[in-house]
Amino acid sequence: MWQGANLGQKCFRNFGNQRGAGPKTLRWGVEQSRNLMTVQVANQIGMEHVVDLIQRVGVSKQKFPNYLSYALGAGETTVLRMVNAYSILVNHGRALNPTVIDFVQNRRGQVIWPENWRACDRCNARDYDGGAMPRPITRARQVVEPMSAYQIVHITEGVIQRGTATTLRELGRPMMGKTGTTSGPTDVWFVGGTPQLIGGLYLGYDSPTNLGGYAQGGSIAAPIFKQFAIPAFKGMEVLPFTAPAGIRMVRIDRASGRKVAGGWPTSDPLAGVIWEAFKPESEPQRRRRTPAEEAAERKTVEKKAAPATKAPSDSDFLQRQGGIY
Repeated sequence: MWQGANLGQKCFRNFGNQRGAGPKTLRWGVEQSRNLMTVQVANQIGMEHVVDLIQRVGVSKQKFPNYLSYALGAGETTVLRMVNAYSILVNHGRALNPTVIDFVQNRRGQVIWPENWRACDRCNARDYDGGAMPRPITRARQVVEPMSAYQIVHITEGVIQRGTATTLRELGRPMMGKTGTTSGPTDVWFVGGTPQLIGGLYLGYDSPTNLGGYAQGGSIAAPIFKQFAIPAFKGMEVLPFTAPAGIRMVRIDRASGRKVAGGWPTSDPLAGVIWEAFKPESEPQRRRRTPAEEAAERKTVEKKAAPATKAPSDSDFLQRQGGIY
């Protein structure tokens, strides 16, 4: 790939020199951690936008150069910065600042630190009045568009369900995350979690040292994170990732990404029909198809989607996913 007059040609490869798989969806590329798809996307949208986002979510204090290799994680960062960036995505794109101490109270229960502590109106009410739950006013800075942040969260849920971190699927709760393996490999990592808790795990030496050809984020980092998650998630309420206002959930064919009219997603992570999150302006529209096209798609969907005894309704899905707005 041509990187400009100063850098010339650069040959990017998938991990393990895996060959290309032909036209695939972006979701599949993220789930299977395909480098070539990531580089192609970064090249199409422009690396100036990629490095700008890297800086906005706090992965790096300084702005990286517009080199395609930074789309694959070539820049230096820390586990804390990566975990905080993923937390921003789960928080609908609102900025978060990691803290060791959240607040300090005096003997009378008054918050004396931080100085800008946000009081919560009606949080100490004696009786519930039946209204909305009181919450502190949100003052966080919006660094990523909410719907874009949720789309990435929804895609990275697939990494757990059928991608490179399927070992975490055994935890039996909605999770998002991403594995990583650097060249060598000299480092492996996993960052991800639930709506309530995001964590990160990194393995490597202070001085880059080859970990062995078998080392991968999915085979080493994710299983270790799992051992942490089992006690950490114990007793934690099982909650789904909620979608922000405006997101459209559409049934699509998992392989092609095309909208389908027949068949419903099932609990099988490898089902042919899945839900996908779209912005209103990018939601795929149905067109009038010929009888032959309808018959062919019906046969394809019947093979991929397990028949249900009762066709689920949109309201059923809304109750499970926390709402479509």
